[in-house]
Amino acid sequence: MHIIAFGDIHERTEDIEKIKDLSRADCVIITGDLTNVGGIDKARLVLESVRRYNSNLYAQAGNFDQKAVQDYLTELHINLHANGFLIGNIGIFGVGGSNHTPFNTPIEYSEKEIENFIYQGFAKVKDAALKIFVAHAPPFNTSVDVVAGGHHVGSKAVRSFIEEHQPQACITGHIHEAAGRDTIGQTIIINPGMLKNGGYVKILIDSKGIRAELKKLKA
Repeated sequence: MHIIAFGDIHERTEDIEKIKDLSRADCVIITGDLTNVGGIDKARLVLESVRRYNSNLYAQAGNFDQKAVQDYLTELHINLHANGFLIGNIGIFGVGGSNHTPFNTPIEYSEKEIENFIYQGFAKVKDAALKIFVAHAPPFNTSVDVVAGGHHVGSKAVRSFIEEHQPQACITGHIHEAAGRDTIGQTIIINPGMLKNGGYVKILIDSKGIRAELKKLKA
């Protein structure tokens, strides 16, 4: 199986067509921030831009999406937030929004709320042999949650879950300047950063397990 994941689009859809093999992926994951404080109309345009190349899509709202976007994604039966989907022996589940920020963005949660949302999704995929955790906010105290000045601003609930349950991969985002790769135990963590800056994730799943790679847009 071949999965493409990316996020932090912020309505910049012109780069979607540059993602290599997007149309050949078995499914596509959007990790959050489809819009720039936009609602359903803006989110719809982003989804339509992706579906021109691949209609097998899962998504969740990030902290920069209006709360109505969560309900819209649920109506489309593609919402990863507090939810999970099984594809064969693979479980994909997620948590959208973010922990609290200084900017009062539209979708922010307490760490306890984030924990509850994670476990709601996890319950739907817990028996899957392989698991992909999609967390818009990155796990705390990693190389992918660092803002300018060196402060770690990720979610402690996301980190605690990973430490305890060790999903094979965690695909994240939110902190644009912290694009990169890290690990917690056996869990691979990748933040591709903003799509307009060229980052996306290619996930390959075969008999050997899950391999996740940070990729760059083609020129």
